[in-house]
Amino acid sequence: MCGISGIISKNVLSQNDITQLSASVKAMDKRGPDSSGIFVHQNVGVGQSRLAIMDTSNAAKQPFFSEDGQYVLVFNGEIYNFKELRTDLEKDGVKFKTHSDTEVLLYQFIKDREKCIEKFIGFFSFAILDKLDNSVFIARDRFGIKPLYIYQDNEKILFGSELKAIMAFGIKKEINYTVLFQYLQFNYIPGNQCIFKNAYKLQQGHYALVKKNKIESKAYYTIPYNKEEKNRLSYADAQKKLIELLEKSVERRMIADVPLGAFLSGGTDSSIITALASQQTKNLNTFSIGYQDEPLFDETAYAEEVAKKFNTNHTVFKLTNKDLFAVLHEVLDYTDEPFADSSALAVYILSRETRKKVTVALSGDGADELFSGYNKHKAEYLMRHPSAMNSVVNNFGWLWKMMPQSRNSSFGNRMRQLDKFASAAKLSAGERYWQWAGLMNEKTAKEMLAQGIDNNLYQKEKSQLLSAFTKNGDFNEVLLSDMNMVLEGDMLTKVDRMSMANSLEVRVPFLDHELVNFVFSLPEDYKICSTHRKRILQDTFKDILPERLYKRPKHGFEVPLLSWFRTDLKSMIHDDLLSADFIKKQGIFNPEKIEELKIKLNSSNPQDATGNIWGLIVFQYWWKKWIN
Repeated sequence: MCGISGIISKNVLSQNDITQLSASVKAMDKRGPDSSGIFVHQNVGVGQSRLAIMDTSNAAKQPFFSEDGQYVLVFNGEIYNFKELRTDLEKDGVKFKTHSDTEVLLYQFIKDREKCIEKFIGFFSFAILDKLDNSVFIARDRFGIKPLYIYQDNEKILFGSELKAIMAFGIKKEINYTVLFQYLQFNYIPGNQCIFKNAYKLQQGHYALVKKNKIESKAYYTIPYNKEEKNRLSYADAQKKLIELLEKSVERRMIADVPLGAFLSGGTDSSIITALASQQTKNLNTFSIGYQDEPLFDETAYAEEVAKKFNTNHTVFKLTNKDLFAVLHEVLDYTDEPFADSSALAVYILSRETRKKVTVALSGDGADELFSGYNKHKAEYLMRHPSAMNSVVNNFGWLWKMMPQSRNSSFGNRMRQLDKFASAAKLSAGERYWQWAGLMNEKTAKEMLAQGIDNNLYQKEKSQLLSAFTKNGDFNEVLLSDMNMVLEGDMLTKVDRMSMANSLEVRVPFLDHELVNFVFSLPEDYKICSTHRKRILQDTFKDILPERLYKRPKHGFEVPLLSWFRTDLKSMIHDDLLSADFIKKQGIFNPEKIEELKIKLNSSNPQDATGNIWGLIVFQYWWKKWIN
């Protein structure tokens, strides 16, 4: 795994440009601690910091050059089927000097140009300079597992695996308030947008050609969903096909020239990956974290049962709330674009401890979005299949609003969920999804900002993010929206940033595109029904997993933010980042609304104020570090 960056200028690169390119690569040294390098040709410069996974020899270092020197590659990711591609290229006369997937990627591009991406099975962002015409071809994997930021002004085009790599070029850092408005709603930035003006992320499943300071992008992959064309496989045959595809996906992701392991949370998703991976190797290394101070969220007993069943070499990291708090500033300091999913703290610690024993870890990420694993999926199913209970919940909407709501207690959280369900009853499927995916509604988010947003631009971006929803669509549209918005913007971003902060590569078998294509061909009732979420996934592997995994409710992990806000972080909120004086001087937020939110936080009915405050803290910390 690596970090890449580059500059394409209107003019021949100056010494200052080259110095900034070197600084850009150095800014990503945690992504690639093993080696680094840059290459400059006229008006183009590319660089890479390397975490060696495949062929760890110096021969595979990057930037990587074709034999004739015409093409130069910088690459972040893995191509799992590179050995098969290599065999075909050798038949065409290509003579390889390394055993790396990097070299295979480059020669596949030379042979097929942009069509090469369709042959790649893996996750990646890469850039290839063609010195003949000084064009640069860049691409990002199908689901956005690996990031790639782009910045463009009148003088240059920049790209980088992290936003800090682009900031190293001394760009003008102007806040995009339309994007900030969305961040306030979700605590992450959805879609291909960026917190800065003139910057964005290359969209998942897209490539782009940069030539003469112009950039043209094009989609090469979208999830092939068509509600009119469902797979006609029986449920039993679909289960067999699911096993076949997932086994193949795990097998592909086991290749590495460095130690490899797997995250094992104790849930069904990571347990399935562990079960299949243990078939490929003896004494698979597995890792999980437990929460000493939060027994409700501690799943280590389930993880240990799975580890015992599949004879893995299992390690448990027992965390206290103090452990989580101790990494708070490390996580905030690494965050170069506002991102406020608080579970990133736990992922950071898991990655840090796992990296002490392995360099690559398999993960169960993607299964919830693919098969319907979230509470909002159950709520949406009930909304689409109304019962008498729906009427009761909706008719008592006034009551739920009066009740104390909080994520920090079972009763308060249930009241919060009932209120959200009732308030969404009269909305369209798309608007309902938008509301359930967020923490702050549009009205409150607008009032929170001291200046207005471009409403036409916002509505256009919102429509694009909700484009999967049609008038008479089925439940698969909800999952498709999750894949395009929540998975890329939140879940994959969290894992990429926290693992890369610790120089750990994380691979996601559930996001093999052949598997995803198959799952989206299945009817909705294979995935969710009145009694089960992730129905086909759970049924398919029920016989090989411990029975106890199926006899407990699903719950995520909640960082104890509320108690921190009332104790350890109280001064940070009231005297620093959200103090009235600082808010007024900064000029970004409405001071009165910030004060209302702080009062709500300390009331007996905080509702989602905890998450909202956390989102503001992350933004303010980021602003002081990177802007101010």
